Amino acid sequence: MSKATLLAVLAFFSVQVILAPSVLALSPGVNLETQNIPAIPETLVQDVSRYTEFRSAGLANWHPVKREILISTRFADTSQLHLVKMAAGARQQLTFFKDSVMGGSFQPTHGEYLVFTKDVGGDENFQKFRYDFSTGDITLLTDGTSRNTGGAWSHKGDLFAYQSNRRNKKDMDIYVMQPDKKGSDRLLATMDGGGWSVVDWSYDDKQFLVQEYISVNESRLWLMNAANGEKTLLTEEAKAGSEPVSYSGGAFSPDGQFIYTTTDKNSEFHRLARINIKTKEPQYLTSHINWDIDDFALSDNGKWMAYTSNEDGISVLHLMDTADCKEKKVQIPAGSVGSLQWHKNNLDLGFTMDTARFPSDVYSLSVDNLKVERWTFSETGGINTTNFSDAEPVHWKSFDGRTISGLLYKPAKRFTGKRPVIIDIHGGPEGQSTVGFLGRYNYYLNELGIAVIFPNVRGSTGYGKTFVKLDNAEKREDSYKDINALLDWIATQPSLDGNRIMVTGGSYGGHMALAIAANYSNRIRCARDVVGPSNLVTFLERTESYRRDLRRVEYGDERDPKMRAFLEKTAPRNKADQIRVPLYVVQGKNDPRVPWQEAEDMVAAIRKTGTPVWYLMATDEGHGFKKKQNADYLFFSTVLFVKNFLLENPEKSEAKSETKRP
Repeated sequence: MSKATLLAVLAFFSVQVILAPSVLALSPGVNLETQNIPAIPETLVQDVSRYTEFRSAGLANWHPVKREILISTRFADTSQLHLVKMAAGARQQLTFFKDSVMGGSFQPTHGEYLVFTKDVGGDENFQKFRYDFSTGDITLLTDGTSRNTGGAWSHKGDLFAYQSNRRNKKDMDIYVMQPDKKGSDRLLATMDGGGWSVVDWSYDDKQFLVQEYISVNESRLWLMNAANGEKTLLTEEAKAGSEPVSYSGGAFSPDGQFIYTTTDKNSEFHRLARINIKTKEPQYLTSHINWDIDDFALSDNGKWMAYTSNEDGISVLHLMDTADCKEKKVQIPAGSVGSLQWHKNNLDLGFTMDTARFPSDVYSLSVDNLKVERWTFSETGGINTTNFSDAEPVHWKSFDGRTISGLLYKPAKRFTGKRPVIIDIHGGPEGQSTVGFLGRYNYYLNELGIAVIFPNVRGSTGYGKTFVKLDNAEKREDSYKDINALLDWIATQPSLDGNRIMVTGGSYGGHMALAIAANYSNRIRCARDVVGPSNLVTFLERTESYRRDLRRVEYGDERDPKMRAFLEKTAPRNKADQIRVPLYVVQGKNDPRVPWQEAEDMVAAIRKTGTPVWYLMATDEGHGFKKKQNADYLFFSTVLFVKNFLLENPEKSEAKSETKRP
């Protein structure tokens, strides 16, 4: 193949090559801006590429009449909607956008069209679209500029209620549309705040359930009149001095007498509850389980309730008869289960599941015989994943004696001696690292012999409502200390190398990576921050207005002088001179949650100190990289970063460093 032909082929895949005297190297695509990142040797790309070809699939919706499913999966650069007409059947792609499609649902009585959601370039200003099966036509249903999220169908199937900030870009109001009629959407109720969402319609379609999210520890459920938007509080409002209560999700019983939801009322954990709409009194259905109930789904006839308990990061699937609350035992592999949905035949439960050894795929469970069928078989790049490392729960004591937990994935057995470690901290902070498929990270385990630990520091969900509040506001640094205690624990492990540790994370996890690099630089080798805030004061001032008050509950109110002083004092950006290890900063230009200035400010501050800093900006991404070509470059460059700064005998690139700016 000629040089010109080779360049043309690679350009087709949005990849650019440069020719050095002795190295063919990969350079960034047209939407990536880099600073100080060396050109990536083609030998590295060839070695790593198979680990970038993992696919996954997620359940979007059951067809209301046929035994068919709508799924989300990726075949080109982004995830799109596909139709699967039978278990293990072919995937028929329906949407073909440059940007990912976030989800979709069939019209619920005949399924002749569906409604789906999509943004542009990761800006999270999601729009609603209709896809007509008879023609393949796609019609924009919302205004094209505001943020339009969530939604629920009326049982008659003619109305779709959802939330939007189009009135003032700040408050999430409730809108109703007839999806088969473009321009039919109308404002039903104006709301105050950015935490409102439509949950479910009553079976007579006269009212629907609305959730008001205030914080991870406080939320309320309201009943809203579907005709005039008047709302009535179903759950209690927290009184001064009393402990707030959290509710999550909801479903009407067919007779209209009850609402099913999960709540931590009078409990450390979220329990499945059935609330009497008239008396507002709850009946708790899962008090025997001392873990959070993460997800639940009520069958269309109200007879069966499926739910998952989150037991130390592993999903346990339960099937309950609502008449007597007796359960059928369900056996599934240890992993993560979500997207529970019943087919309208009231027999088939659909769900998405992944384990440490298999990527996310779609399954169904028959309530009659408990038979599990696998609907999708996502590709794994030709790699046999059955020998991939299982997650090992680990625990350590922190500075105050509190036990902190995490998940350890050990490298392949052929690697002996003390192994270097990557600590990957989840975002949120109200999130949790759970057992599941690691995807690209398996390259570190299988090919580089690096152990990976996913800690659940204080502030994580899944361990009770007290635990999740332990990092709020002025307690922020206590979560940093949990990682310092993890560094102590690693040093005591005979198979782990306490002198070769990298800390990384995304979103709030990126902030944590910066904070660990600033506070404990002498204890780690390097750090990587992906879309993380570098200063919580400027983050709160810059994040989109519809989410600002929701974040202040967690981080503290930067408008309060005392809190502002604390946040400025502890900001990693203001401690840049204390970061003495190489740093890799990654950002999306369209990020509405953590605006790009947070990354640029951090990079500029580090550059002044002379500490090595790599910087990657994607101009067509938002809060994380969703396009495969961008995610691939990020992973290739991260592997190079790991080899250069974490491993004992780093492999140096022969290609010269380059800076690419528009």
